[in-house]
Amino acid sequence: MNIVLGVTGSISAYKAADITSKLSKAGHDVHIILTDGGSKFITPLALQTLSKNKVHTEFFEEGTPKEVKHITLAENADILVIAPASANIIGKIAGGIADDLLSATVMAAATTTPVYLAPAMNTNMYENPIVQANIEKLTALGYKFIEPKESLLACGVTGKGALADVDVIVDIIEKAEI
Repeated sequence: MNIVLGVTGSISAYKAADITSKLSKAGHDVHIILTDGGSKFITPLALQTLSKNKVHTEFFEEGTPKEVKHITLAENADILVIAPASANIIGKIAGGIADDLLSATVMAAATTTPVYLAPAMNTNMYENPIVQANIEKLTALGYKFIEPKESLLACGVTGKGALADVDVIVDIIEKAEI
């Protein structure tokens, strides 16, 4: 399966390395889009080493002149997964904003490719009515969500908002109807 994995700015971005490793070892071709925020928590080199593919970080990067990167990534994806999915990326997608490589790729993929989001954020952020409304809107449009778990969060609070377990995410991806 050709998987596009979006990694956004969350402390749980380091778990993308484990997700990438497990999917790659299972024989999947993983192409990673790392947002600027995500790159503050994990390096492109770590993800490139595990995926054996270039990690995409720049919307307007120089590349193959005949190729529009976000369109090519979207067209070649069997599934697009964002793990972790920050409140920011959820809001961008719900608002139709495509101002970076990941959000533009989602806009190009969402009409033909299953898109899964695995939220990860502070409990107060996750339970914010705006975030919940964005999740409801996207769910109604056909986006799939991998529920966060309740856990001790990085901020020291125990509550819902922790990224789902890596094995749960990998299992959902592998069982996804594409």
